[in-house]
Amino acid sequence: MATTDVISSPTPGVLVPMGDALTDVLPTERFNDRGVPTRPWRDELRRIADLRNLVTVVGCVVQSFGVVIVAAVIHTWWSYALAFVLMARGHVCLNILAHEAAHRLLFSKRWANDHVGRWVLGYPTLQPTLAYRRAHFAHHRDEMGPDEPDMNLYSGYPIPADSWHRKLRRDLTGVTGYKRMKQLGGALRNGGTEAWQVVGVQIAMLALSIAFARPLAYVVWIVSWLTIWQFTNRLRAIAEHGGMIRSRDRRQTTHVVRQTWLARYWIVPYHTGWHLAHHVDMGVTWRNLPRLHEALVADGWITPEITYPSYRDFWRHVTR
Repeated sequence: MATTDVISSPTPGVLVPMGDALTDVLPTERFNDRGVPTRPWRDELRRIADLRNLVTVVGCVVQSFGVVIVAAVIHTWWSYALAFVLMARGHVCLNILAHEAAHRLLFSKRWANDHVGRWVLGYPTLQPTLAYRRAHFAHHRDEMGPDEPDMNLYSGYPIPADSWHRKLRRDLTGVTGYKRMKQLGGALRNGGTEAWQVVGVQIAMLALSIAFARPLAYVVWIVSWLTIWQFTNRLRAIAEHGGMIRSRDRRQTTHVVRQTWLARYWIVPYHTGWHLAHHVDMGVTWRNLPRLHEALVADGWITPEITYPSYRDFWRHVTR
């Protein structure tokens, strides 16, 4: 991979690439002036692999639900403790594939894409998929623009170290998760249909765990979501857009971080770490994001000067 040649990270304290760091090499034979792939290659990158994605969804469900099921079968303190930690990845996997479904890129049949994305992937991990889709498309239309739904999450970086650590403590101790639950409660009080559907799935999961005399299985599921998932979700989100600016050049809206197997396992599965490629063309399926990224590297648009060698290195840059 071309980015393995990176030996140093971007300038400390400067999160937005400027000047000579942004090469002026587009358009090329494969890309237009904004980095979007040209046809017919673009059509190939956008092709949805239905059968392979079905296998991926089944594997995701087995990994996530299977963790708490195995813990419930063993039924010891250490099995539940281990499941609590491993479910952090389970929630990540469910959310990322639900994100793919929100883009209608999981299955070529819309009914399959939306039903699996909502009822199998999104709602079990408390993601209101339809509402998320509306907000997320606003994010893609104009990152950091006036309608950016996550501006409060991304803005202000780099921040003082004590502020960064305070945010992470709130995530790990459930404060952030509690706020998310209050938002869901507000949607319920306002009669939101999808909010009730999310709660209905949670009630069904709790009832099932009680029916099998294993209520701790659901407790592990929800408490891991309230704590570790919120923590890893912030780490990933800030590594995607933290401290960036509104710009026509998406190298100034979205970070580039070299992918490692450990990061891909814990916080950025299903190629979601190739995030600049995703924002260059949000119609490219998750399987083809590495191909798009490597082509942008090969054509000189993504360079070592704007690439962080690891997520750990990037997180060192978010404080001042």
